[in-house]
Amino acid sequence: MYDVMFHDAFGDHPQPGDEAYAVLDAQGALTNWGTGAQRLLGYTPDEVRGRHGSDLLYSAADASRLVERCQETETPILERAVLRHRDGSRIEVGLLAHRLASTDGRMQWLIRAETADVLRRRNFGRALLRGLFTESPFLIDVFDTRLRFVAQNDVQRQAAGFVDKDFSGRTMREVAPAGLLDMTAFEERQRQVLVTGEAMVATEVHGRVPDDPDRDHVWSETIVPLRSDSGEVIGLTHAVFDVTERVRARERLALVNDASAAIGSTLDVLHTAQELTDVAVPLFADHAYVDLLDPVFRGEEPVAGPVAGDAALRRAASSSIPGGPAETVVATGDIDSFTSAPGSPFARALASGKSVLLTGEEVLAELTHVDPRRAALARGYGVHSWLLVPMSARGAVLGAVAFVRIKRTYSFEADDILLAEEFVARAAVCIDNARRYTQERSTALALQRSLLPQRLPVLNAVEVASRYLPADGHSVLGGAWFDVIPLSGARVALVAGDVVGNGLHSAVTMGRLRTAVRTLADLDLSPDELLTHLDDQVSRLSDERVDKPVIGAAGSTCVYAVFDPVTRRCAIARAGHPPPARVSTDGRVEFLELPGSGSPLGHGGAPFECGEVTLTEGELLVLCSDGLEQPTGTGHAWLREALSDSHLTTSIWLDGVCDTVIRHLPSPRPQDDLALLVARVHGLAPDRVITWELAAEPEMVGEARVLATQKLSEWGLQELEFTTELIISELVTNAIRYGSPPIQLRLIRDRSLICEVTDASSTSPHIRRALETDEGGRGLFMVSQFAQLWGTRYHARGKTIWAEQPLV
Repeated sequence: MYDVMFHDAFGDHPQPGDEAYAVLDAQGALTNWGTGAQRLLGYTPDEVRGRHGSDLLYSAADASRLVERCQETETPILERAVLRHRDGSRIEVGLLAHRLASTDGRMQWLIRAETADVLRRRNFGRALLRGLFTESPFLIDVFDTRLRFVAQNDVQRQAAGFVDKDFSGRTMREVAPAGLLDMTAFEERQRQVLVTGEAMVATEVHGRVPDDPDRDHVWSETIVPLRSDSGEVIGLTHAVFDVTERVRARERLALVNDASAAIGSTLDVLHTAQELTDVAVPLFADHAYVDLLDPVFRGEEPVAGPVAGDAALRRAASSSIPGGPAETVVATGDIDSFTSAPGSPFARALASGKSVLLTGEEVLAELTHVDPRRAALARGYGVHSWLLVPMSARGAVLGAVAFVRIKRTYSFEADDILLAEEFVARAAVCIDNARRYTQERSTALALQRSLLPQRLPVLNAVEVASRYLPADGHSVLGGAWFDVIPLSGARVALVAGDVVGNGLHSAVTMGRLRTAVRTLADLDLSPDELLTHLDDQVSRLSDERVDKPVIGAAGSTCVYAVFDPVTRRCAIARAGHPPPARVSTDGRVEFLELPGSGSPLGHGGAPFECGEVTLTEGELLVLCSDGLEQPTGTGHAWLREALSDSHLTTSIWLDGVCDTVIRHLPSPRPQDDLALLVARVHGLAPDRVITWELAAEPEMVGEARVLATQKLSEWGLQELEFTTELIISELVTNAIRYGSPPIQLRLIRDRSLICEVTDASSTSPHIRRALETDEGGRGLFMVSQFAQLWGTRYHARGKTIWAEQPLV
């Protein structure tokens, strides 16, 4: 077919001229001999005229084959033959025979001889034409300068919409199926090549074909100008190749790449799920949503292996195109009832671990069976394709993702399933990472908070409020801490500290330091003594470590303040920690000036010093961790500004003070956790404290009982008279017998009744179990039985033995 087409197009018939040809009559006799034949074989026309043509063939077999081919076809081709030169030599040629009709009706043959080189070039040319116009997968068209078809190959003729159409002399606009291409743009490209003479290579064009009218097809189009021997553009040739699948594969790869880049930007389960649906819509689906198993939604461990059909799934995220399902059937966080219905696609997908594809009426049938309202919405929106992909990571099922097509008239295909499974699998890893992070963060925060005070004590001496903020970085565990410790004599210790670094080790070290401070506080040590003992403890902790490069407790900071509501004196010492801030009742803010700064714990150096300050009723004392200190050393200025806020007064609710301080946090926040403790101090009213000086004489024991009984009557605490007399008798007797004057008895009515006996001796009585034969030794034992708490504290002038009784 290509022969006739190409010959008709370009007029490639043999023409007489200076070439090797001869004419044979019907009997095979030579009647004409060209000059080219004479040059080829050396015979003159007179020498060969009348001779049989076979006489010039070297082989009789070639002669018989030529006769047979001439009888079979009008244009026989004897591709190779050997001719006899006049001098007897052999000449290999290719012979072509063309049937001729003479004027008298007799049949003749025009024989052309081509040398081996010419024959080889002709064969290559014919093979080229065959490859392009018969066997090429490209669509090839040839147009003239008026954009009319001159020729086209078999692929173009067989293309959908072009079969059985007459192309010759017509433009593409006239013969192409409706909607195939943007014809105006197509002809503009043709004219551009005609005008510029420059080829337009590999242009991607989009269109629709009759066999698949619902989706775009993509072709790679190359337009090349055809030139005459003079260089004039006399036509165009188009080479077009369908690259639809290649483009779709490229788009799928781009979607996977976009998913990889967009999904997992945060370690938040719901945000990651939303990123997945945002990537899918609108490039892949018109509507998409993610349902996660209830444990995964809460950040807990997922179920390993297949999931039961009645497993509850919660909506984690959804996205839709404009004009899509605007009405949300399931709100974020709610359980999707469709997922746990018996035999639902969700149940099948989660049990099998394989994707489920529903098309056409299958979608409505599945929905109607479980949720008629949802089925009505699907019918109203025109849902026609629904793809469900189970989501799993590390061998555990997390949930499922549903993709819905509405406006796209074509349904999901096998390649779409593979694509969806690919980026769902990537999203599953990100969601599982976010879940693990959430779980680890929750565990870490629970550990952190368990190491901090769970509930601050309610005391008359101070009102307290606190805040703890985890670090902003990846490590949520830190070493910032605070504490409020009730002490004897209605006093209270306020503590804040910070361990160097972040992570589990810092949190554990913080817990050990807090425990150590509480233990030392029970000894009623002065602040500077307590820090000295704590410094020794930190040094021992550092010596115990074998992984020396890891930062330990050394370098930790601490501030320890003891407030006495009777005297309103506050004794403070610090170890490398910022000094407390004092907010007066008129709103003035100052940072207490304390003797020395104190080296951080475990660093040694100068001894710790204690400073004292008298606080006014209602003033605030603010202790904070080092996290609030800025690298430039402007932390004090920043905190001063926060505490000087015009909305903050000393009468404000203390939680409001904490909120105000946190609201003023600098941005960006330091990558460290923060601990904040705010205390409003209250002095003890004078009528709630009474002190007696006692002579070191035995008869003073009875007088002390009488004095105490009278005071208890004034306070309305008659029910405590018996136990108080017993406690005072024992404590005063011990002070007279074993202590040194001066001796002092003090009663404090706070949240409990406190009895204190002070003497100048540093010796302390010890409780023991007396034998049946012993006359004494049972006094302190009885005190421990009747008192809620009792103990001894030492000071510069001796010691104080105290006992507390709960107020009935």
